[in-house]
Amino acid sequence: MTLSVQEREQFLAEPHIGALSVVERPDRAPLTVPIWYQYTPGGELWVRTGPDSRKARAIRSAGRFSLMVQRVEPTVRYVSVEGPVTRTAPDSREQAWEMAARYLPQDKVAGFVEYDRTRLGEHLVICMQPEHWVSADLGAF
Repeated sequence: MTLSVQEREQFLAEPHIGALSVVERPDRAPLTVPIWYQYTPGGELWVRTGPDSRKARAIRSAGRFSLMVQRVEPTVRYVSVEGPVTRTAPDSREQAWEMAARYLPQDKVAGFVEYDRTRLGEHLVICMQPEHWVSADLGAF
Protein backbone atom coordinates (compact mmCIF):
# COMPACT_ATOMS: atom_id res chain seq x y z
CA MET A 1 0.00 0.00 0.00
CA THR A 2 1.37 3.43 -0.94
CA LEU A 3 1.80 5.77 2.03
CA SER A 4 -0.05 9.08 2.29
CA VAL A 5 1.97 12.30 2.15
CA GLN A 6 1.71 12.63 5.94
CA GLU A 7 2.71 8.98 6.55
CA ARG A 8 5.73 9.11 4.25
CA GLU A 9 6.97 12.43 5.64
CA GLN A 10 6.56 11.24 9.22
CA PHE A 11 8.37 7.98 8.45
CA LEU A 12 11.26 9.85 6.81
CA ALA A 13 11.45 12.12 9.89
CA GLU A 14 12.15 9.09 12.12
CA PRO A 15 15.83 8.31 12.87
CA HIS A 16 16.51 5.55 10.34
CA ILE A 17 19.91 4.94 8.80
CA GLY A 18 19.64 6.20 5.23
CA ALA A 19 21.11 4.67 2.10
CA LEU A 20 22.36 7.64 0.06
CA SER A 21 22.80 7.10 -3.68
CA VAL A 22 24.39 9.45 -6.17
CA VAL A 23 25.71 9.07 -9.70
CA GLU A 24 29.47 9.20 -9.45
CA ARG A 25 30.48 8.18 -12.98
CA PRO A 26 28.43 7.46 -16.10
CA ASP A 27 30.06 4.05 -16.59
CA ARG A 28 29.20 2.79 -13.08
CA ALA A 29 26.13 2.16 -10.97
CA PRO A 30 25.40 4.92 -8.41
CA LEU A 31 27.59 5.19 -5.33
CA THR A 32 25.41 3.98 -2.43
CA VAL A 33 26.48 4.42 1.20
CA PRO A 34 24.83 4.37 4.64
CA ILE A 35 24.44 7.77 6.27
CA TRP A 36 22.81 9.62 9.13
CA TYR A 37 20.39 12.30 7.96
CA GLN A 38 17.93 14.85 9.33
CA TYR A 39 14.48 15.69 7.98
CA THR A 40 11.49 17.70 9.17
CA PRO A 41 8.17 17.05 7.40
CA GLY A 42 7.68 19.52 4.56
CA GLY A 43 11.26 20.74 4.71
CA GLU A 44 14.70 19.94 3.44
CA LEU A 45 16.62 16.78 4.15
CA TRP A 46 20.25 17.27 5.18
CA VAL A 47 23.34 15.17 5.64
CA ARG A 48 26.86 15.77 6.94
CA THR A 49 29.98 14.50 5.23
CA GLY A 50 33.61 15.36 4.70
CA PRO A 51 33.98 18.11 2.09
CA ASP A 52 36.37 15.98 0.03
CA SER A 53 34.60 12.63 0.47
CA ARG A 54 33.57 10.60 -2.56
CA LYS A 55 29.91 11.29 -1.86
CA ALA A 56 30.47 15.05 -1.48
CA ARG A 57 32.38 15.19 -4.77
CA ALA A 58 29.73 13.10 -6.54
CA ILE A 59 26.87 15.19 -5.13
CA ARG A 60 28.60 18.42 -6.21
CA SER A 61 29.00 17.00 -9.72
CA ALA A 62 25.48 15.53 -10.03
CA GLY A 63 23.65 18.35 -8.23
CA ARG A 64 21.19 15.86 -6.73
CA PHE A 65 20.99 12.60 -4.81
CA SER A 66 18.59 9.96 -3.49
CA LEU A 67 18.06 8.65 0.01
CA MET A 68 16.14 5.51 0.98
CA VAL A 69 15.10 4.39 4.47
CA GLN A 70 13.36 1.20 5.53
CA ARG A 71 12.22 -0.93 8.42
CA VAL A 72 11.07 -4.53 8.74
CA GLU A 73 9.02 -4.38 11.98
CA PRO A 74 6.17 -4.11 12.82
CA THR A 75 5.58 -4.01 9.06
CA VAL A 76 7.85 -3.81 6.02
CA ARG A 77 7.89 -0.11 5.10
CA TYR A 78 10.16 2.10 3.03
CA VAL A 79 10.46 5.65 1.74
CA SER A 80 12.79 6.81 -1.01
CA VAL A 81 13.29 10.46 -1.93
CA GLU A 82 15.27 12.09 -4.70
CA GLY A 83 15.87 15.74 -5.39
CA PRO A 84 18.20 18.63 -6.06
CA VAL A 85 20.79 20.01 -3.72
CA THR A 86 19.36 23.28 -2.43
CA ARG A 87 22.43 24.48 -0.55
CA THR A 88 25.68 23.45 1.05
CA ALA A 89 27.32 25.04 4.05
CA PRO A 90 30.17 24.46 6.47
CA ASP A 91 29.11 22.27 9.37
CA SER A 92 28.56 23.75 12.82
CA ARG A 93 28.85 22.32 16.31
CA GLU A 94 25.07 22.77 16.67
CA GLN A 95 24.38 20.68 13.57
CA ALA A 96 26.85 18.00 14.66
CA TRP A 97 25.09 17.90 18.06
CA GLU A 98 21.62 17.76 16.47
CA MET A 99 22.61 14.86 14.24
CA ALA A 100 24.33 12.90 17.03
CA ALA A 101 21.36 13.45 19.37
CA ARG A 102 19.05 12.02 16.70
CA TYR A 103 20.90 8.70 16.61
CA LEU A 104 22.72 8.22 19.92
CA PRO A 105 21.65 7.88 23.57
CA GLN A 106 21.76 11.26 25.31
CA ASP A 107 24.74 10.29 27.47
CA LYS A 108 26.84 9.50 24.37
CA VAL A 109 26.22 12.69 22.36
CA ALA A 110 28.86 14.95 23.91
CA GLY A 111 31.57 12.33 23.59
CA PHE A 112 30.69 11.59 19.98
CA VAL A 113 30.60 15.27 19.02
CA GLU A 114 34.03 15.77 20.58
CA TYR A 115 35.38 12.70 18.74
CA ASP A 116 33.75 13.87 15.51
CA ARG A 117 35.27 17.36 15.75
CA THR A 118 38.78 16.26 16.81
CA ARG A 119 39.23 12.96 14.95
CA LEU A 120 36.97 12.95 11.90
CA GLY A 121 37.80 16.44 10.72
CA GLU A 122 35.87 19.12 8.90
CA HIS A 123 32.35 18.38 7.67
CA LEU A 124 30.02 19.92 5.14
CA VAL A 125 26.22 20.07 5.38
CA ILE A 126 24.41 19.22 2.15
CA CYS A 127 20.69 20.02 1.91
CA MET A 128 18.26 18.44 -0.53
CA GLN A 129 14.63 19.25 -1.27
CA PRO A 130 12.72 15.98 -1.80
CA GLU A 131 11.12 16.21 -5.25
CA HIS A 132 10.27 12.60 -6.09
CA TRP A 133 8.93 10.09 -3.58
CA VAL A 134 8.46 6.34 -3.67
CA SER A 135 6.92 4.75 -0.58
CA ALA A 136 5.03 1.70 0.55
CA ASP A 137 3.97 -0.33 3.51
CA LEU A 138 3.99 -3.97 2.48
CA GLY A 139 2.36 -5.18 5.67
CA ALA A 140 3.47 -7.80 8.16
CA PHE A 141 5.06 -11.03 6.97
